[in-house]
Amino acid sequence: MARVRLSVAERREELLRAAVEQIAARGVAAVRIADVASALGVSNALVLYHFATKEKLVAAAFTHAAEGDLTRLRRILGRRTTALRRLRTAVRWYAPTGQAKGWRLWIEGWAGALREPALREVTRDLDRQWKGAIAEVITEGVAAGEFVCADPTGTALRLTALLDGLAVQLTSYRGAVSRARAQEWVDEALARELGLEREALTASTR
Repeated sequence: MARVRLSVAERREELLRAAVEQIAARGVAAVRIADVASALGVSNALVLYHFATKEKLVAAAFTHAAEGDLTRLRRILGRRTTALRRLRTAVRWYAPTGQAKGWRLWIEGWAGALREPALREVTRDLDRQWKGAIAEVITEGVAAGEFVCADPTGTALRLTALLDGLAVQLTSYRGAVSRARAQEWVDEALARELGLEREALTASTR
């Protein structure tokens, strides 16, 4: 059966989805242009036509994978409710104990970024966007008198570092820490950073 002819944008989307799947399955170092092409039944030349090199394909695949989560994060943080409720919902959702996908992919990205400048720049930019969004809603909460935080940027960095570290433990070392315990630590850290009792986080969702 002949393949359906796709537009340039549709073909690029298809290639990126396949690349994300292959990176997750094989790892950044092992994945090849041929793996992505084979998964879709297309030629290596077609993949290279759209992305030129494996490095560019991998960097674009990570950007593609992260865009969905960043869109969801901004949607949560943009809701018309208190800053505390938005922040807690976002942190709980994005934590490795929540519903956000792709932690295995991110761990692969961090490893690959040590050697690939293009990938390093992409992951760094995405990380900045995440921290910036969290810092912004913390600043809003401080201005509204909902909680106290002298350094929203530092708090965003510390929370991100905790979530990243827990992601490694839960994804790479199964059984090292339970999901319930990890969630307790996330809530405790959030409450401590905002100068609140942990019970205030639970009350914010009611």
